[in-house]
Amino acid sequence: MGGMAGPLDQRLAAVVGDRTAKLLDKQLDLRTVGDLLAHYPRRYVKRGELSRLDALPLETDVTIVAEVLRATSRGLRNRRGSMQEVLISDGTGTLSLVFFNQPFITDEKNANALVPGRRGLFSGKVKLYKGMRQLAHPQHQMFTEEGQEPPDPEKDPEGARRWEETPLPIYPATASLTTWKIEKAIELALGAITGIDDPMPLEVCRTAHLMGFEAALRRIHRPAHDGDWIQAKRTLRFHEAFLLQTALLQRRAVRAMFAATPRVPSPGGYLARFDAALPFELTDDQKAVGAEILGDLAGEVPMHRLLQGEVASGKTLVALRAMLVVAETGGQAALLAPTEVLAAQHLRSIAKILGPDLSAELMPTLVTGQMGVAARRKAALQIITGRAKIVVGTHALLSDSTEFEDLGLVVVDEQHRFGVEQREILRRKGSAPHTLVMTATPIPRTVAMTVFGDLETSTIRGLPAGRAPITSHVVPLAAKPRWLPNVWRRAGEEIEQGRQGYVICPAIGADDDEGDLLAVEDGAPPRATVAGVLADLRTQPALAGRRIEALTGRMSGEEKEAVMTAFADGRIDLLVATTVVEVGVDVANATFMVVLDADRFGVSQLHQLRGRVGRGGLPGLCLLVTHAEEGTPALERVEAVAATTDGFALAQTDLELRREGDVLGASQSGGRSQLKLLRVTRDGEIIEQARATAAALLAEDPALDAYSALRAAIERTSDEESRAFLDKN
Repeated sequence: MGGMAGPLDQRLAAVVGDRTAKLLDKQLDLRTVGDLLAHYPRRYVKRGELSRLDALPLETDVTIVAEVLRATSRGLRNRRGSMQEVLISDGTGTLSLVFFNQPFITDEKNANALVPGRRGLFSGKVKLYKGMRQLAHPQHQMFTEEGQEPPDPEKDPEGARRWEETPLPIYPATASLTTWKIEKAIELALGAITGIDDPMPLEVCRTAHLMGFEAALRRIHRPAHDGDWIQAKRTLRFHEAFLLQTALLQRRAVRAMFAATPRVPSPGGYLARFDAALPFELTDDQKAVGAEILGDLAGEVPMHRLLQGEVASGKTLVALRAMLVVAETGGQAALLAPTEVLAAQHLRSIAKILGPDLSAELMPTLVTGQMGVAARRKAALQIITGRAKIVVGTHALLSDSTEFEDLGLVVVDEQHRFGVEQREILRRKGSAPHTLVMTATPIPRTVAMTVFGDLETSTIRGLPAGRAPITSHVVPLAAKPRWLPNVWRRAGEEIEQGRQGYVICPAIGADDDEGDLLAVEDGAPPRATVAGVLADLRTQPALAGRRIEALTGRMSGEEKEAVMTAFADGRIDLLVATTVVEVGVDVANATFMVVLDADRFGVSQLHQLRGRVGRGGLPGLCLLVTHAEEGTPALERVEAVAATTDGFALAQTDLELRREGDVLGASQSGGRSQLKLLRVTRDGEIIEQARATAAALLAEDPALDAYSALRAAIERTSDEESRAFLDKN
């Protein structure tokens, strides 16, 4: 896929000089002219519009437009040197700036001096000092430097108006790389790209009403008026969507070139025997999705399907039926799970649902990193000889020591925990195996198209019969600090009735997290830890004499297994755990869950956790305990989860409440996200339009032979994973 290096691929050192290039690389991860020009402005300000100083948040780095009210320089009392004090204003509020030993800063002969009446850009962190707002370590750029003097309004009123109203770009910056330093580097970069090829085919530009690519880059960085950057952003947003969708659809097309072994069930085979013995009827959704998967397996092109469904909707059952079809035709299936607890749980439930006869024939086998050498060797032998037709494991399945005789199906559980690359490592252990990716986090359509755009999608919406409703309540300790003892009393009542439950904590001990937790406000109470809560619960009068144990990711495989078995057998009343129980732990008698510091978990994570209760036909109860204050996004998130058990509605809410990076996740978007302007939360229409356009183009020219600039652009913006995938294939 190699394209000729063009102006955008030039190393920055050749364009902006070695010193600035090193800074840009180290602090902002920008190495080429293309990288720098894709470092788009965060917002725009105008010389004539002063910033609202009284609205600036404390302890935040800001860049603002303000006017100098007064500037003084005086000697220091007890030591040599001088101090410069400057007051800047927006006409209502004021901010003070303090400099040491910089007398030139108030010297009128200096073009960048802070002289009363002059305006400029000021950058720094807003702090409170003796009750006065101050800009710490301030940097500034006055509007009089380097020929930026304002035209005389009397001689040139039009020029003066333009000078005041031209949008000035404000870039994401650092302390040593201010927005105006970045602006100067971009000026040099724009000078180096004259006449670049437009990656967008001409017919696409016309249909989508786009500006030329070079014009869009110039206008987003150097707009003459607001209309320039608005139109440029729209064009560049479409570019991002189009390049991403073209790359994903190409990936799908490359896979379709491989020949897979068709896997067709036979009368009286494993699947027919399994279905005949099932003690319940499959739901309509399970039947429909099962038919789609069987259709894929029978084809000569490898299946690549995303199976999304509610917590406890029976995805594993659907996947198991696919595994049986593959086993019938002599192949093996591998199920990749994100944690040891979940892998062991999957193995147990697969063996149980298969029953003794089918289990003996198919030999479901576990592979995890914490297995002993002898057990690992025995498992490896059963897998390479093909005796084990169903293999369940963690990342250990990806290691070189695990080899298959004939890997025909790869099932990835909770795909959001794995990168694309890990899926590929497992796939390459077979000869074009079929792939089924499962997630219990329902994915809004735009995210599915952006993250899993190379997969077909199936959805199980309905829950199996016998699922009891789960009631959820928020326990808001900020407003009702005395409610916590009631929580433990309620837990005691459930245990009294012979039920079991979970208490979920965000951390194991004082110094560590487990799972991907959300940041919280400074000054929030310390986190609930497994160690602390376990000790506390054992002294609670409402839980006196109850069997309370802990489960964390830090325990050894044997310890986890022992605790889970004891809990499943009813020998533990209350399990204090981290998110290690988030997925797949299935104990029918567990009816209640208390989530402490619920605001530290994401929406989908809370939904997943809650799905662990109410699985055995008994009503479930989930208490979400939080210190989050009324009216904060943190409390809003927790209340959203309590308001509905519809995962698809929550996925949409989650999308609206979260930042983009959280939605795509680092493991999905590669090391450096190629999405700078596109927002899956907002730009659904653009993504749909770009995908349809990309599909039409690839249908005519799958290898993009006629579009070398587009090919080069895809290569430039693809993350390393995507490039590696296309190279390997």
